[in-house]
Amino acid sequence: MYHGGLIAGLSGPRPYMNSANDLRFDVLVAGGGPAGSTVAALLARKGLKVKLVERDRHPRFHIGESLLPMNRPIFERLGVLEKVEAIGKRKLGADFQSASVKGYGTFLFSRSLRPTAPYAWQVRRDQFDEMLFRHAAEQGVDAEEGAHVQNVRFDELGVSAELRSENGGTEVIRSRYFVDASGRDTLLGSQLKLKRKHPEHQSAALFAHFRNAMHRPGDDAGNISIYRFAQGWIWMIPLPDGLMSVGAVCWPEYLKQRRGRGVEFLLETLSSVPDVADRLRDAEVEGNFHVTGNYSYACNPIAGRRWLLTGDAIAFVDPIFSTGVYLAMDSAEQAAEVVAQSLRDPRAEARLQKRYGRRLQAGLQRFSWFIYRFTSPAMAQMFSSPRNFLQVEEAVISMLAGDVFRDQGVRWRLFVFRMLYRITRLGMLGKERAAAAFRRRQIRESFSGGTTSQDHV
Repeated sequence: MYHGGLIAGLSGPRPYMNSANDLRFDVLVAGGGPAGSTVAALLARKGLKVKLVERDRHPRFHIGESLLPMNRPIFERLGVLEKVEAIGKRKLGADFQSASVKGYGTFLFSRSLRPTAPYAWQVRRDQFDEMLFRHAAEQGVDAEEGAHVQNVRFDELGVSAELRSENGGTEVIRSRYFVDASGRDTLLGSQLKLKRKHPEHQSAALFAHFRNAMHRPGDDAGNISIYRFAQGWIWMIPLPDGLMSVGAVCWPEYLKQRRGRGVEFLLETLSSVPDVADRLRDAEVEGNFHVTGNYSYACNPIAGRRWLLTGDAIAFVDPIFSTGVYLAMDSAEQAAEVVAQSLRDPRAEARLQKRYGRRLQAGLQRFSWFIYRFTSPAMAQMFSSPRNFLQVEEAVISMLAGDVFRDQGVRWRLFVFRMLYRITRLGMLGKERAAAAFRRRQIRESFSGGTTSQDHV
């Protein structure tokens, strides 16, 4: 997926020498989203003194509302499963356009190879993120909102960082270790110039919350729906309280056509897909309209002496398979082990960080192979008419459920799927070549100044 290893050296920021050895905390965590709140809570449980800092105040809006079944074991270990159940809407699977009579095919999580859980949840991220943040505080974390971590520096004694509050005041925080869970802000990624766009995939998204959108019937009512269209793909995510998150991920060149239009352009885009238009015919925009650009990136390296990145601070990929929260929390669990063990035995730090990076890269690659081919004609054909040859369909469902780190027969079946994809692609060579040429044009556009705007209402 990304060229080069995720651990490409263990250098840190320029040393900041502080004569006062006031190590007030064992670990400073920047970012109070799912990754930051998870790693902070788990480290506090290990008896460490943890400072968690979130620049905004909860509740705050965030995209990424669809969870995966592989989140469930993490919720159980974290002790928040009942809280998630209380605020979430059950999601039994995902549906994609197909040639069937009803026009879509449902991939049920219960059909995964050795399923961990038969369902996941759709959540409002303002509620979900606040719940995790408050839970971290309940575990003994010193959790602060409305403060911005900046100017992270390292010396022989530990870590120094400035905290700037909402009123402009600053203080210096000292700790033994620093975890960057700042998400797409990529605090250290920006400070150290580690962040790179993905060379093969750049896209933009516009989305909003709708009321009175049509749900799927029966047991499919909570499922996420995915639609392809000429300029990208569309999601529909049923949320609690009768809301529906609806958005379009599209090429930057297409988004430029909005020319200052906001919600109107989103509605125009959604109405171009007949089934989406039908499901929204009685709906109205409730709010939370956003536009965001330049989706996919990675930071490299992701760790160094006394610091590491976790969650979206490491990388962000196209969210088509709802991987964001799961990868954030999974990486946070792994990060908590690396940090705790490194503080106990600093000599093991480099080895632990290397293993951490290898695992994350392997999981990202398994997702990204599908993600960056999903809009191709061959992949559209295979998802439209799935076959369970050698239980390959069940392995794909396992991947959609987030099962990319365990093996249990999934990996070799995904390899078979890749072979079947290549065979299918050969049979559609003309369409594939046209799609590839279109994609190359869009990539050139995105790297020559495609949209980077972030708007919201």
